Amino acid sequence: MKFSEQWLREWVSPALATQALADQVTMAGLEVDAIEPVAAEFTDVVVAEVVAREQHPDADKLNVCQVEDGSGERVQVVCGAPNVDVGQKVPFARVGAVLPGDFKIKKAKLRGVESRGMICASSELGLEEEASPGILVLPVDAPVGEGVRDYLGLDDHTIEVDLTPNRGDCLSVKGMAREVGVLNRLPVEGPAIAPVAASHDETFPVRVEDADGCPRYLGRVIKGVDVTAETPLWMVERLRRSGIRTIDPVVDVTNYVMLELGQPLHAFDRANLSEAVVVRRAREGERLVLLDGQEITLGDGTLVIADERGPLAIAGVMGGEHSGVSAETRDIFLEAAHFSPLAVAGQARSYGLHTDASHRFERGVDPALAREAAERATALLLEIVGGEPGPLVEVVDAERLPGDREVLLRRERLDQALDKVLDGEEVGEILERLGLAVESVEAGWQARMPSWRFDLAIEEDLIEEVARIHGYNRLPVRRPQARLGLEPDHEARTPLSRLRNQMVARGYFEAVTYSFVAPELQSTLLPESVSPTLANPISSDLSVMRASLFPGLVRALQHNLNRQQTRVRLFETGLVFRGELDGLHQVPMLGALVCGARDPEGWNGGKDKVDFFDLKGDLETLLAMGGEPEAWRFEPAEHPALHPGQCARVLYRGEEAGWIGTLHPAVRAELGLKVDAVMFEVRLEALTQGQVPAFAPLSRYPEVRRDLAFLVDAERPVQALLDTVHAQAGEWLVDVRLFDVYQGKGVAEGRKSVALGLTWQHPSRTLNDEEINHLVDAIVEESRLHLGAELRA
Repeated sequence: MKFSEQWLREWVSPALATQALADQVTMAGLEVDAIEPVAAEFTDVVVAEVVAREQHPDADKLNVCQVEDGSGERVQVVCGAPNVDVGQKVPFARVGAVLPGDFKIKKAKLRGVESRGMICASSELGLEEEASPGILVLPVDAPVGEGVRDYLGLDDHTIEVDLTPNRGDCLSVKGMAREVGVLNRLPVEGPAIAPVAASHDETFPVRVEDADGCPRYLGRVIKGVDVTAETPLWMVERLRRSGIRTIDPVVDVTNYVMLELGQPLHAFDRANLSEAVVVRRAREGERLVLLDGQEITLGDGTLVIADERGPLAIAGVMGGEHSGVSAETRDIFLEAAHFSPLAVAGQARSYGLHTDASHRFERGVDPALAREAAERATALLLEIVGGEPGPLVEVVDAERLPGDREVLLRRERLDQALDKVLDGEEVGEILERLGLAVESVEAGWQARMPSWRFDLAIEEDLIEEVARIHGYNRLPVRRPQARLGLEPDHEARTPLSRLRNQMVARGYFEAVTYSFVAPELQSTLLPESVSPTLANPISSDLSVMRASLFPGLVRALQHNLNRQQTRVRLFETGLVFRGELDGLHQVPMLGALVCGARDPEGWNGGKDKVDFFDLKGDLETLLAMGGEPEAWRFEPAEHPALHPGQCARVLYRGEEAGWIGTLHPAVRAELGLKVDAVMFEVRLEALTQGQVPAFAPLSRYPEVRRDLAFLVDAERPVQALLDTVHAQAGEWLVDVRLFDVYQGKGVAEGRKSVALGLTWQHPSRTLNDEEINHLVDAIVEESRLHLGAELRA
């Protein structure tokens, strides 16, 4: 909302400077975005009268003029404007004047003729951005010799206020004046608006078929208007300072009244109306050419103003080109209506429009304002374009107009909310100054809302009004009292931040993907998964909740591969969603995906591709962070998204905690991937579990190591052999190392050689060979009996 400070001060003028006034309004909740001067700086420009004009002897497009500038003598000036003429009052820059842009006026000769000054155009005074086609012609009653700045009131400011959507009542000078008057305890005095007497009996029929959308409609026929008349300079200036350009005097008056009172109006060409004005909903297939020349197809449910031939305007948004006022218009039909915000909301945006009228109606316009605005506009039209007004016709459905609202403001609740006890008389005075009808009751104040404050509906609204008018800066400031104890640090748990840092240290980048995935991608990777489907998805390829981190990571892999990133190492943490909404399980997971070369490109790096065991090693570093790596196990299993021979279920304390494996070749082919990818995902709850570290004293006695190479079936998991070793090696076993796995020459087909390094150490003595040999024999025998293993010769 933009408005002129001078215009506002005609309604109410507190003893405050411009910036102080803006600060006061901002502190009251109406934020001032900008304060700008209405014109650039210039000096020594006065009102002058052109008393003579002759053609320049040596230039067809120049005139030699004689002007009187109040100095007592005529001044000769050469002017090239095509519209200069004798008898005009014009802005005249004397010799020595300084125009915007530091342009100094000096004596000059133009084609041999002396010129002492300059007759100015609007753009030369900084009143217009674009170059003016001619000089600025002032009203005939402009006093010669008076400074143009004083005459036009250019020592003024345009104030731009950023209003919240609930304060539509301030989208006018009247509304802003009410606020300033309340804040400064000053009366607000606007122009006197009296009913205009009808000079003829002609009316135009009005029929409202949608009273919910338009509970009040007023119209008046004004005959014999002169649309070719000029809009008064004072009105042009006020519109300009409010950010609205002039069009013609009829449209200018409707815009002016909208800015002044807050009620949008519209004028139709009476000759283009057929039989009756009808307020109704648009019918299927109806089209309308708007005032801006755009032709639209009206959607069902759009509230329109129509006649018997078809739509004339989108109600509360924009009029149609066919029925608008033009230079040939002689009779007009002036409309002033109240449209329900719910009926207008969204209509403008649905057609790609945003108008001053829709901006106001969407936020709410005073339902009692239409008659006052119609009378004000009529008076201004008669003053500017003449004409004969008819009676003002009104169609109203009182039951559908907003009714009276009463709210009880309790003293106890007010004191509690403000943390301050205000004087009862002050509270009542604030409410009355806001226009509320207030009655003191035992509990506090019973208040009836004025018609323009449609945003006041509950007790909290009144508390806010009292607080902002009293002054937010006058309310007590207290720091909250709270016991801020330190949160316990669970030593047995591994923080998520440490897990993330570990993955980054291993060369991974963290990915953050949507919790929604494409149903086709999820069904490809997890054909039996069940997760919720979104009722209103962002797009069709993000329409189901993810049941695993795999779909998001695979999609991120595709994105990177399509951009020539051949070495990809990603990890992600987040929730996965399993089951229907009624029994939905949300499980925090950590997942990772790798593909491409094992080492970054470099002179000392190999060209080997990453494989299952590379990713398994990275995962094992995370598992070891909990301090109990023995609680984790990997066992062969099958997963629909993973390669049957390179897939393992991850177990924690005997329960399934996740999966690891290479992407299934069939899945990879279906997704169009040309490279292998290895993935895992593990429950975060299991990853963060662990045990408190405990110190174990170092033994001073020597270690004893035995290396054993077993021949076992090639399909036998090494874990089974390790379990046997741990079960039979006794309590003094301190380390088991798998240092070789071999298949080939010297090993029978279908068998493999597994070499283990076993280390024993006693805390208080030296172990002897007999004890170690006994333990080794037990391991060998148990492995032979249960695993079919034998020592390799």
